Amino acid sequence: MILSFTSVFNLFIAFFVALISFSPNGVLAQSTGTLSGYVTDARTGEPLFGANVGLEGTTRGASTNADGFYEIRNIEPGTYTVVATFIGYETQRRNNINVRSAGNRDINFELIPTTGQLEEVVVTVSEPFIAPPENPVSFRRLSPEEISTYPAGNSDIAKVVQSLPGVSGSVTGFRNDVIIRGGAPNENVYFLDGIEIPTINHFSTQGSAGGPAGLLNVAFFEGVELSTSAFSASAGNALSGVLRFNQRNGNDREFRTSFRVGASEAALTTEGPLFKGDNTFSNTTFIASVRRSYLQLLFQLIDLPFLPDYWDYQYKVDHRFNSRNQISLTGVGSIDDFRINVPRDISPDRQAILDQVPVIQQRTNTTGLSWQHRLSDGLGITRTSLSRSWFYNDFSRYRDNENQDGLFSRNRANEWRKTLRNETTFFRERSTISAGASARVNIFRNNFFDDNAGVVFDTDLTFLSYGGFVQWSAERLSDRFDLTAGLRFDGNTFTDSGNEIYRTLSPRAALTVNLDEAGQWRAVVSAGRYFKKPPLNLLGYKENGEFVNRNTRYIRSDHLTGGFNFFPRQSTKISVEGFLKLYDDYPVSIREGVSLANLGGGFEVLGNDAVESAGRGRTYGAEFLVQQTLATNYYAILAYTLFRSEFTGFDRGLYLPSAWDSRHLLTFTGGYQIGSRWEFSLRTRLLGRTPFAPIDEERSIETYPAFVFDYNRLGNERLRPFNATDIRVDRKWNFRNFSLDVYLEIQNLFSQNTPSEPSYLLQNGQNPELVRVDQLSESTILPTIGIILDF
Repeated sequence: MILSFTSVFNLFIAFFVALISFSPNGVLAQSTGTLSGYVTDARTGEPLFGANVGLEGTTRGASTNADGFYEIRNIEPGTYTVVATFIGYETQRRNNINVRSAGNRDINFELIPTTGQLEEVVVTVSEPFIAPPENPVSFRRLSPEEISTYPAGNSDIAKVVQSLPGVSGSVTGFRNDVIIRGGAPNENVYFLDGIEIPTINHFSTQGSAGGPAGLLNVAFFEGVELSTSAFSASAGNALSGVLRFNQRNGNDREFRTSFRVGASEAALTTEGPLFKGDNTFSNTTFIASVRRSYLQLLFQLIDLPFLPDYWDYQYKVDHRFNSRNQISLTGVGSIDDFRINVPRDISPDRQAILDQVPVIQQRTNTTGLSWQHRLSDGLGITRTSLSRSWFYNDFSRYRDNENQDGLFSRNRANEWRKTLRNETTFFRERSTISAGASARVNIFRNNFFDDNAGVVFDTDLTFLSYGGFVQWSAERLSDRFDLTAGLRFDGNTFTDSGNEIYRTLSPRAALTVNLDEAGQWRAVVSAGRYFKKPPLNLLGYKENGEFVNRNTRYIRSDHLTGGFNFFPRQSTKISVEGFLKLYDDYPVSIREGVSLANLGGGFEVLGNDAVESAGRGRTYGAEFLVQQTLATNYYAILAYTLFRSEFTGFDRGLYLPSAWDSRHLLTFTGGYQIGSRWEFSLRTRLLGRTPFAPIDEERSIETYPAFVFDYNRLGNERLRPFNATDIRVDRKWNFRNFSLDVYLEIQNLFSQNTPSEPSYLLQNGQNPELVRVDQLSESTILPTIGIILDF
């Protein structure tokens, strides 16, 4: 049976209405919740005995015991602001903390000691707006609550960050790219508890990023931090963005389980103490999850030509020796299969997709062991980690996908990264100094051929890359000024100039000026130079048995950013930022004559090509942000970015619009809560006209089902503006021993047409020709029902 989208939509609505109508007597008398956690000194890690933690606007609160532990009981379910205070320390607030009858995570505080004062100091802005001293500009922080309730986000961090200024996603295709300020998707790096991970998406593009769905479980997150410029010197290999995922520890007192069913997968998460015995607490905890997609079942139900099928897993084990020493074992991985499904109803649009989609098998795994040691007397912290990541990509193209016959291209690659990293931070009265180094063994093996391009090679490449940095940050140099400065270098043993580390010296600095005594008005400015090593599959490319890209250089990007922040109240921020990024030594494809900055936004393999480090680029623009955190019963983010993104090929003076040059980016995200049972949220986004490279029809007849693109015409044609609105409605119940959240999401509420590049189908005959066909389901309304069960 094949169901239409209208039938599926009506079934979803009927099922959701039936669920929210379910209201047994036990639910009407809601159970209360408990909130707990630890309060420690941010520098020494020692527990703070007698610190006060309370729910703002209520009389509920508690003091910490000798272990720094607090517990607030008999809380009416709802959303609160949690405040922690202690004499001689800065007061901290946590907004939008959702208290349920079960499944509440620990809310921990690391309080910062004040300088030469006994009284407590109240911070004038809310926690989401506080930037680290080494990254005071272009910095955003997201809480687990913001991520989990984001409309149409499906708890996917790559989708959630697209609500922030300067961040967009791919317009066309089944993609999940993170495009920051007009830079390519592969210009970002990702850290999970300080351990770099190669990708955050299933079915990602090798050498780039993207993919249709995220592979990280947001139930693990203590918070997510995004930097879009002014990166700390500790983060190497980033040109556009740094995403840091900070995981929480498992519960150290009792076992807990959460089950979630979302738009594309079901997730089971469990956590608790290990080796607890008869003790109240355990020094060893775990949190682990497994997720299974059912997207392939939905796609088969509506008769689509491809079936994305995936698993992922994530875990973290912590052991605390004492207040100064802790070790953590972290792991995350995925199993992905992108298969062909022959539709029962072969329309021209389905036939085009059936002909052209690749067959993909991917496997990823990252495992890391880290040790955190606090120096005596609170002088500093040192973190050492040893990690191993693996990425396997089997990417195949067939002339006949239906029978998987006529294999004309295959990329079967393995990437391993084995990394040793150390970072030490020293605390002084009003400043910090951080220094560190890393060494990585890179192993790349690939068996590749492409009949259309006439390329065949087999690669086995191993080399060492390394880097080091120092960063100094000073707060309150005077009553008005904060300053940070850093220096980094990177090198490798493979490329011709890889060991010439003077070429990659990358200084950076940022200044913050408080324009008034209350700290409501602030000016920020930063400048820095950043480098990125070309991707492994580009370095491993061979012609005639030789590595032809050994002469490539690190890609360089110089940033200049400045702006103003205004905080009319603790929960509100208004900011304006201008930015300029200047690129040099960008790889340019010799075969196509196009900068690799324009590639990586589709299901392909980026980098199997000979290149020269000849390209330049520039992106520049301005961002405007108004953000209201949830302080009462509503929250909102309004962000607008006006920008340009241009890159050159071999003609270094000819700048052309890049594939990410959509010029305008407008997003609004907001939510409203009614009591503790209902929450309504909405997201709407507008993206300007995005350029695309049209195909060369004459050459593509010979290479079909692969296409040859005419990159000389990139920027001459653009897609229609993209606009979509998504809504979400949550209904929550709180039972004695478990809590339940049922939500309805509707994506593309107003059935807006999704802009798409022209699609073609080859008609064979005496004179073969490419025929343009209409795209599949350009204006579909997509409903989803989700269930979250905590116990």
